[in-house]
Amino acid sequence: METMPCHNQRVGSADAPRQQQQQAGATDRDQDCSEQAVTGSGVGSGVVSRQLRFSEPGPGGDSPSPDSSSCCSGGGGCSCSGSNGGGPDTAPSPTLDLPAAAAPRLKLLPMNDQIRELQTIIRDRTSSRGDFVFSADRLIRLVVEEGLNQLPYTECTVTTPTGYKYEGVKFEKGNCGVSIMRSGEAMEQGLRDCCRSIRIGKILIQSDEDTQRAKVYYAKFPPDIFRRKVLLMYPILSTGNTVIEAVKVLIEHGVQPNVIILLSLFSTPHGAKSIIQEFPDITILTTEVHPVAPTHFGQKYFGTD
Repeated sequence: METMPCHNQRVGSADAPRQQQQQAGATDRDQDCSEQAVTGSGVGSGVVSRQLRFSEPGPGGDSPSPDSSSCCSGGGGCSCSGSNGGGPDTAPSPTLDLPAAAAPRLKLLPMNDQIRELQTIIRDRTSSRGDFVFSADRLIRLVVEEGLNQLPYTECTVTTPTGYKYEGVKFEKGNCGVSIMRSGEAMEQGLRDCCRSIRIGKILIQSDEDTQRAKVYYAKFPPDIFRRKVLLMYPILSTGNTVIEAVKVLIEHGVQPNVIILLSLFSTPHGAKSIIQEFPDITILTTEVHPVAPTHFGQKYFGTD
């Protein structure tokens, strides 16, 4: 009777007759398994996972991080090394020179292998559009869920079908979303999936051809937006100029910066610093602060690249 092989052990070598495998297989495999257990060369070898959220760009200029060499370039099928589940992030935070009171306004999603893989697929230029959109929608959903977690809530008591009284919470009413066109519209469905009846406004901001400065071309909000808390959606923060102009428009409509939560997927240190220096009370929620932002996001998401 044949014994089951150890993990990562080749089954049925071509240069060994089947009869020899049946006779000596059990002993050899047991010995191999024992050696693997001692040397730690199997699955439980304790390989340290490298997770670097903040890093400098590689020599190519658009490299997502020094870890890019350990990632496959096959789009959705990528499997990064060290993905067996690493510990907490050990990479230091970037120095943004923010005021002490404003620094807590920049919030990052806790890094894990799922988020890291989604970031990798989005940054990978060889990713198909299908993989790109699928990964972007997943990452958007994670950011939106965490953004909703920043909103105020009140305690409540409900009755379960079995008659049990359950002490829970419910979010306060008076929230809305605002997307900065065009790339911000990619985040609208993620917000609607979480809040079916939420109202969403839009702002169109483009660079002026003569001055190259951000200029507001269109803005439409709920009429009572000044009473609402605003989830401002813009996936890529590069210079921060577009978001700064959008916040100025919201302020003109009576919205206070301290009720604005900016939902973003990627940000550069310069972009985050510019926004918080201009509006210290605004909250920025993103997944990564990196010197190189995937500025191709809008074009690839909507298929115009």
